[in-house]
Amino acid sequence: ELPETWADMQEPLLEGMCFTLKYLGMTLVETPKGEDMAAAAIRRIVAMARVGARKFQKVILTVSPRGISLQDADTKEMVENISIYRISYCTTDKLQNKVFAYVAQSQESGALECHAFLSPKKKIAQAVTLTVAHAFQMALDLWEAAHAGR
Repeated sequence: ELPETWADMQEPLLEGMCFTLKYLGMTLVETPKGEDMAAAAIRRIVAMARVGARKFQKVILTVSPRGISLQDADTKEMVENISIYRISYCTTDKLQNKVFAYVAQSQESGALECHAFLSPKKKIAQAVTLTVAHAFQMALDLWEAAHAGR
């Protein structure tokens, strides 16, 4: 449960705010941002997820001004670390409103990947999206502060 003023809480975000979600999957996308692109990508991921009978990986998604890190909730093993500078878009899907997704450029291939996660509640998916947006703003503020003295 997030307090109403959570968006004003700078300290926890600097350390990283954690959300436990289920990883639905990834698909490649053509454009770095856009609601239509994201909605289509999420539809593809959800369709593929429904076809596969596998259990979804439970992950701890941590958002900070450095980016997003993914850790396996059971093994605590680091799955991926995505720099804030490689993330081009994040959203809560309008139809699948418990789904949070982000688009990032792959470090290996340079391809644009849309990753989708299922949250237990609509409010949590929205909170993750707002937290990522807040992290972007903080990263920009920190970058500007670091370059102001030049």
